Amino acid sequence: MYESTLELAENKLMVLYILKSIKIPISNSQLTEMILENGFINYFTLQQYITELISSSFISYDKKNEKKVLVLSAKGEKVLSMFQDRISPSKTEVIEAYIKERLETIKRELTLTSNYTIDDNGNFIVDLKAIENDFMLMDLKINVTSNKQAMSLCDKWKSNSSEIYNKIMQLLINS
Repeated sequence: MYESTLELAENKLMVLYILKSIKIPISNSQLTEMILENGFINYFTLQQYITELISSSFISYDKKNEKKVLVLSAKGEKVLSMFQDRISPSKTEVIEAYIKERLETIKRELTLTSNYTIDDNGNFIVDLKAIENDFMLMDLKINVTSNKQAMSLCDKWKSNSSEIYNKIMQLLINS
């Protein structure tokens, strides 16, 4: 029992540590991906911890760029500062390395959105957005005729948005 209590505390502190270390709000799926990829906690236990941390007001959901993100509260930060030494150094090293390697990708996921809907005529409306520092850089809506085209545009935007944005701006400015 004692060992599992220590593990429970360490795991919850690790979630708080990640949210503090990354220094930007992240989505539940990004947090989950980070924890699962490193084999720290299983999915269902992690979701339970997140719910408990929210109930205890250590973390909360916020909305950023039309996305639901997790943020560390002042109360969570205080608890973490008091008990951070209970997280094993090997885990904090892995977390720091992961954040360093993936931070730009995580930021891009939060600042780029792409999705599509179907209108009354069966056409697909693709919505591509780029947001930087809470400022809308571009919001482009494109009407296409097939699901395949809509998915392709969304994929291209996610993988190459910077180049696409620059080309559009050059075309508009130089025309």
